[in-house]
Amino acid sequence: MTLASLLIFASVFGLACAAPGPTIAAVVARVLGSGTRGIVPFCIGLVASDLLWLTAAVFGLAMLAALFQPVFVAAKYLGAAYLLYLAWKLWTAPPAAGEAKPVRGEGLRLFLGAIAVGSGNPKTALFYLALLPSVVPVGQVTVLGYAELALAVVVLYAAILAGYVLAAERARRALRNTRVVRYVQRATGAVMAGAAAAIASRG
Repeated sequence: MTLASLLIFASVFGLACAAPGPTIAAVVARVLGSGTRGIVPFCIGLVASDLLWLTAAVFGLAMLAALFQPVFVAAKYLGAAYLLYLAWKLWTAPPAAGEAKPVRGEGLRLFLGAIAVGSGNPKTALFYLALLPSVVPVGQVTVLGYAELALAVVVLYAAILAGYVLAAERARRALRNTRVVRYVQRATGAVMAGAAAAIASRG
């Protein structure tokens, strides 16, 4: 893959990821409501879901994706249901300004839930199956070219997610009053529910 093609892909992908959407809303809402506990496996799951879409687009699985559209529709609603579950947890959680203790098996659940959220996000599907072929000649991508694209996805998406996490955590640490914390938890729960609705309602 030429350097020019890789830079074009990185620019377009970075802008698409940085633009607020359901997945970014889910990350920010979780940090504001629950702190950074479990956010690493959640973000890894989001990055993994993008790598799955990249693999599908580059290796010509877009046609198979169309054939197995019910699977992707199921993933979309599964991801939306998971966001609703997280929203309910935030809404009903007791206010606590400190970091909550880790729960056994929570990391794996967050990782798998994030894959479902990312895989079912129509914005992600649109980028990889519609926009990517206009930016990168996917039919001519070699194994090395795929590795370069995958590395760009991991580095850029991880950096963007880290930026949102740090900003949300800084805002959260500024909250000390338990009544304010309760309001923030419920507001972020509502944001997460809205993200679930956005994912479920888009075709």
